[in-house]
Amino acid sequence: MTEHKSGFVSIIGRPNVGKSTFMNRVLGHKIAIMSDKAQTTRNKIQGVMTEDDAQIIFVDTPGIHKPKHKLGDYMMKVAKNTLSEVDAVIFMVNADEKIGRGDEYIMEMLKNVKTPVFLVINKIDLVHPDEIMPIIESYQKYMDFSETVPMSALEGLNVEHFIEVLKSYLPEGPQYYPDGQISDHPEQFVVGELIREKILHLTSEEIPHSIGVNVDRMVKQSEDKVRIEATIFVERDSQKGIVIGKGGKKLKEIGKRARLDIENLLGSKVYLDLWVKVQKDWRNKINFIRQMGYIEGQD
Repeated sequence: MTEHKSGFVSIIGRPNVGKSTFMNRVLGHKIAIMSDKAQTTRNKIQGVMTEDDAQIIFVDTPGIHKPKHKLGDYMMKVAKNTLSEVDAVIFMVNADEKIGRGDEYIMEMLKNVKTPVFLVINKIDLVHPDEIMPIIESYQKYMDFSETVPMSALEGLNVEHFIEVLKSYLPEGPQYYPDGQISDHPEQFVVGELIREKILHLTSEEIPHSIGVNVDRMVKQSEDKVRIEATIFVERDSQKGIVIGKGGKKLKEIGKRARLDIENLLGSKVYLDLWVKVQKDWRNKINFIRQMGYIEGQD
């Protein structure tokens, strides 16, 4: 009988390199919220991939960036702490973007990591095949990587091969999570994330990081029906108007799209009730951030 591998793997990279797309490709579920706006993945969302011979627990770190407020500080701290707790680190970069200061900053951090570091060049579908080797070499000048794998998470190119490579580096170990469990986050948190994703897709530039979602109630009304009440928090009255939209149209559309994803996640019919409230400067209020699930019991 072959040995069973299991391990914790951290995904790190600048905002928008495709970390969430990769997670969703591998897990087949929408867990990490996907949006083209920076700084949208907030918590360490752990996705669990279970196969016959291995279990990989993915820790999706927040996009690395310079913190502008307390929530940003917290996100940076989580990203750095995550690196010291895992069995392997995936450093994901964009094939169609030059090495930036953010990448250099991450590589400086990764040089001190004793665990294997994999360089994953994502979005190779956006560049000519001849360009891939020079891109790889440009990163290898900075540090030695355990393995380098070009892929397209969106198209599914080379993803399975990468998983096999990753498994070969993981320690022998038990299955930590039962079959069928894809995240160790309470369902309420994932539901809140799915609602946030829809808001990010449907609102303009100024909104994203001023949005928080708190799931106030989640009640099973019958065998196949769940009632969810959630509050969307914004920082200014003007933002409240943007989220609600003319005659409530925008909020209705957010609810409609979120409900479909939530129904897929929960496997039952969902009645979704959304409210919008203004909580001025919520991102700098530690207690408020904690209440919304972004802080794991620490000051």
